[in-house]
Amino acid sequence: MTRRYLVRRLLQVFPICAAILLVGFLLIHLAPGDPVLAVAGDSGDEQYYAEMRERFGLDRPLPVQLGIYAGKVVKGDFGVSYTRGRPAREVIAERVPASLLLATTALVVAVVVGIGFGVVAATRQRGILDVATSTVALGLYAAPVFWVGQLAVLFFALRLDWFPVQGMTSADRSGGGWHHILDVVHHLALPALVLASQEIGAISRLARSGLLDELGRDHIRTARAKGVRERSVLLKHAMRRALLPVVTVIGGRVGYFVSGAVVVEILFAWPGVAQLLVSSVQSRDIPIVLGIFFLVSLIVVIANLLTDLAYVWLDPRIRYR
Repeated sequence: MTRRYLVRRLLQVFPICAAILLVGFLLIHLAPGDPVLAVAGDSGDEQYYAEMRERFGLDRPLPVQLGIYAGKVVKGDFGVSYTRGRPAREVIAERVPASLLLATTALVVAVVVGIGFGVVAATRQRGILDVATSTVALGLYAAPVFWVGQLAVLFFALRLDWFPVQGMTSADRSGGGWHHILDVVHHLALPALVLASQEIGAISRLARSGLLDELGRDHIRTARAKGVRERSVLLKHAMRRALLPVVTVIGGRVGYFVSGAVVVEILFAWPGVAQLLVSSVQSRDIPIVLGIFFLVSLIVVIANLLTDLAYVWLDPRIRYR
């Protein structure tokens, strides 16, 4: 990858972020509902509502509000939360670690398990393991996350009592150290598996088809004819090129992990950004909603850039101009 391409892609981030900021701001401000009524209630008088609008800066024309907000965002300031009276950046930052932990764990599980299923299915084509893994992958891919989550709670949490039902830590736990880490892992396991379930199905199917295609190519037959071990043939010659479609799916589905995390976090009462987003939408807390919208959009943009970089690492023949 040339340095020119990398610089150009990095420069594209700024106009994309500006467009995201503009669209998000207009959509939220033009949506029906009055933030002042949502925050202050409907029992006040007109003078009180006017003071609240002046306090929040909602009494100014929309273009002026947009200009002021854009200037603050450049400085990393997303405004002050209407309902919490604190900087929106601080409120969001408190929830980001929990959401990142859940999404990152789910992504790692989806990649490892999905590729593992794909490799097992491709190396045992038309065998029992191929049929079994392909059937499981198809079922996971077709099942909605909210349905899988409810079944997981009913069976693994309530019936078998293997995992906690809700929360990130146990209420009766105190202190830190390894006990705290193990407690978090125990609470994390089930929501991460539920969030990763659909992606496991998609990745395993792509990995299987990609490996089957690569294992039938001439360079694989040549490597085998030279006496290269089957493990080396699989890992060094076939795997890297077969993973290109998988990388595409992973990079393009970052937004899914965000949207799926909303359902999973609410279902498991996970104290992440999703619960904050839902409560802020209900209360029309515009600074919080805009801050989360901008943060998620920026993560998706960066994920797409990292996907392009991963292409070159997996297949050095790829060149960008």
